[in-house]
Amino acid sequence: MTSPASPIFDWTGPLGLPEFSKITDADFAPAFETALAEHDADIAAIADNSEAPSFSNTLETLELAGDKLSKVSALFWNRAGTDTNDVIQALERDIAPRMSRHYSKIAMNRDLFERVDALYRKRNSLGLTPEQDRLLERVWKSFIKSGAALDEDGQKRLAVVGETLASLGAQFGQNVLADERDYLLLLEHEADLAGLSDDLRAAMAAVAEDLGHKGKYAVTLSRSIIEPFLASSERRDLRETAFKAWTARGAKGGVTDNAALISEIIALRTEKATLLGYDSYAAYKLDNSMAKTPEAVETLLGDVWTRAVEHADIDRAELAKLIAEEGGNHEVAAWDWRYYAEKLKAQRFDFSEAELKPYFPLGKMIDACFDVANRLFGVTMTERKDIAGPHKDARVFEVRGRDGEMIATFIADYFARPSKRSGAWMSGMRSQHKLKMPDGTTGEQPIITNVMNFAKPAAGSEALLSLNDARTLFHEFGHALHGMLSDVTYPSLAGTSVSRDFVELPSQLYEHWLTVPAILEKHARHYKTGEPIPRALLDKVLAAQTFNAGFAAVEFTASALVDMAWHTAGDKADPATFEAETLKKLGMPEAIVMRHASPHFLHVFSGEGYSAGYYSYMWSEVLDADAFAAFEETGDPFDADMAEKLRANIYSAGGSRDPAELYEAFRGRMPDATAMLEKRGLA
Repeated sequence: MTSPASPIFDWTGPLGLPEFSKITDADFAPAFETALAEHDADIAAIADNSEAPSFSNTLETLELAGDKLSKVSALFWNRAGTDTNDVIQALERDIAPRMSRHYSKIAMNRDLFERVDALYRKRNSLGLTPEQDRLLERVWKSFIKSGAALDEDGQKRLAVVGETLASLGAQFGQNVLADERDYLLLLEHEADLAGLSDDLRAAMAAVAEDLGHKGKYAVTLSRSIIEPFLASSERRDLRETAFKAWTARGAKGGVTDNAALISEIIALRTEKATLLGYDSYAAYKLDNSMAKTPEAVETLLGDVWTRAVEHADIDRAELAKLIAEEGGNHEVAAWDWRYYAEKLKAQRFDFSEAELKPYFPLGKMIDACFDVANRLFGVTMTERKDIAGPHKDARVFEVRGRDGEMIATFIADYFARPSKRSGAWMSGMRSQHKLKMPDGTTGEQPIITNVMNFAKPAAGSEALLSLNDARTLFHEFGHALHGMLSDVTYPSLAGTSVSRDFVELPSQLYEHWLTVPAILEKHARHYKTGEPIPRALLDKVLAAQTFNAGFAAVEFTASALVDMAWHTAGDKADPATFEAETLKKLGMPEAIVMRHASPHFLHVFSGEGYSAGYYSYMWSEVLDADAFAAFEETGDPFDADMAEKLRANIYSAGGSRDPAELYEAFRGRMPDATAMLEKRGLA
């Protein structure tokens, strides 16, 4: 058994970080053994306490329990997501069900629940602060939703279901990663590269060289490669080949096929909801959300869907006209849409993504992210090149507030690699809180990570971003600020610990500042000359923001509606048929596919985080568009009074109050969808 001196648990390095370079893959398994045993002891001490339950000896003690488990989990899941290998994946398959079993045991500890329940029943007489009352309600409800009130047989079955779901989710994600990692379309002739920009060619060449194919060009299934390839390659046959591989992830047959896993996951989730007394898994997941019910979600998505399909049909006709004008005799296929949409945008607005990207070098866009945070909240980011991160590409920053005091540590890992899962995300290695620690200190500062998958340039070259890439950068940094600006007492209410359909508000809202003219004029500068983006080009970029809005809304909303269908309709034996029938009922345009088809829908099937919750991006978009309109109404995108309301009630408040209450405190009213529909060009 590992000792407390294990590098996994020693977070006494600069900025309160562990020494990442000392942590080996072999350290994780024994560290989990130590941490799980210690957490068991912590829980037993609370549950078996002979003193009458109080907020302090039950809730606050529970908040601090399992410190070692929090540390090893944070480090392990970061490595599993960003730099995995066979050893890590084997441990992941083992630890996912064990962690589920561990937390199920805690949730079903009757002595522990009775202490929480006793406090909950007399909460009105305890003199609690609003934040304490919120914590008690959330903890109590989490016990109920975890089966604390079930009989013994029900609890045992629920634990088995949870453990199995954890294992299946881990396998689902590994299958998708394997399909992404194993696909490679190598190009070597100039004719194969027709239409590709210099920076995309350079990125593809760098990937090919990393994979041992120097002198060739690699098309991979990383979005940073595949999407610009589909948007610019003049070779329709190659676009079709790459597109079909991209959309077949998790559905290729063989050992990485996810169809059987989906069927089992849906069946088990349905059983879980039934055990807990809900009509459907969606009803179970939405119980503690802003939306509250599947019907409310379907109403929002249905309204957007109708408008999206109408706009997409108009756009498809325009693309078909363009194909005919070029002498083509084919319909608009799914692998054609991005290519001809890019051409149509160039015609309509007289600019292309290739013309724009030189003004969006990664370094300048990072500066832009940080500048917005400074203007709004007084945050200063300083890179610490002397501190090693969890990977050689990861960068470490110290974060200071308006008064110059250290408030957080930020770790950014920007580039794609075969050992990293696709997508972009924020996570917290440590949550902010103000509780007194066992060592006598008070509180802890957050340690927040952002992970991206931008194409890594060749040595000495700049990584150039598309406008969508830059939005992703801003989006994830918005999440990061939600964690870094947290100012609450209890760690389980800190930062992003809010309902799923509220958590995207800070991130999606932050995207708006990317296209504020003052930010683009300062930071969108040519990577070679340093010249600012020409005003004429900037005006075109801003005018084109709603271009192709129907396509974007259809591919997203289809995914959200299928997610909701999976989790309201119950067990389906044939995932491909169920998905196809659902899309047919919706009237899915033939030339557009779901943004995330079920076999590679990681949000929904690799864990339960976004299951029956993918809609939350759009729900949050209603909030973020309405929230940015508040700044527009002042005439100043950095209005100090509005920024302070935003910080106090959204970015710093975490889950300390009900999200509707927090939004009203910021905006003065609840939102409506008008601003969102206008922003998307669907009004």
